[in-house]
Amino acid sequence: MGFPQTVLTSDEQVVRHLHPHWKVLILPVFWLLVAVGGIVASWIFLADFNELIALVLTGVGLGAAGVLSFWPWLQWRTTHYVFTNERVITRIGVLSRTGRDIPLSRVNDVSFGHSLADRILGCGTLTIESAGERGQIVLVDIPGVEKIQSVLYELVEDDRDQHAFDDADRDAIIREVRDSE
Repeated sequence: MGFPQTVLTSDEQVVRHLHPHWKVLILPVFWLLVAVGGIVASWIFLADFNELIALVLTGVGLGAAGVLSFWPWLQWRTTHYVFTNERVITRIGVLSRTGRDIPLSRVNDVSFGHSLADRILGCGTLTIESAGERGQIVLVDIPGVEKIQSVLYELVEDDRDQHAFDDADRDAIIREVRDSE
């Protein structure tokens, strides 16, 4: 369930690896407590009266816990937002997966937004605009969104500086070859 390091290039380094903010797990934890409470209550109050009903309610409680708690946790665990020195990588999905990579050289703009509740919890939405056909990518419930925006901005600037240096080297080599002819 971890992020596969095999998708990275040989000189690529992970700068930040995030899952959505823990706030997305509040409701699943609530439903887990309700399901467990229901199971315990069914055994306390119904086991002496009718054990079959207690077993049925246990099955219903376990099913509800699986659908309302385990599945959202699994979705949270398999959602990856990865920021490297070369690109932004997203991988989302449990059974079927979707992914998107945006090279830092294609990032045009990085913005964030958060509601009052998001500000209190320390998360928000990060919007990354790219120069590609697909336009922008919106990453929801990013923990520490303001810090991540700054980190991504620095990565983009470092990438642009690196490419400017590479372009200058290339131009110098071309001039050197022309002069030697």
